[in-house]
Amino acid sequence: MKKMIFLPLAVIAMMVVACGPSAEEIAAQEKVVADSIAAYDAQVAAEAEAAAAAEAAAADTTAAAATEAAPAK
Repeated sequence: MKKMIFLPLAVIAMMVVACGPSAEEIAAQEKVVADSIAAYDAQVAAEAEAAAAAEAAAADTTAAAATEAAPAK
């Protein structure tokens, strides 16, 4: 009877081991995450650069308007 229980236990053990992701799948998932983080960082940097450019343009416009509004002496 004891010998008959080893086969099902061995099958169950092999099923548990086989269910996990392989090293290649883990590496691929890590690469996807790294690529996603890099894309997000690039997007944030581009948005910050655009905001800085818009702020600089607004400051130039304000300075030009103030110069035009000043009375000529």
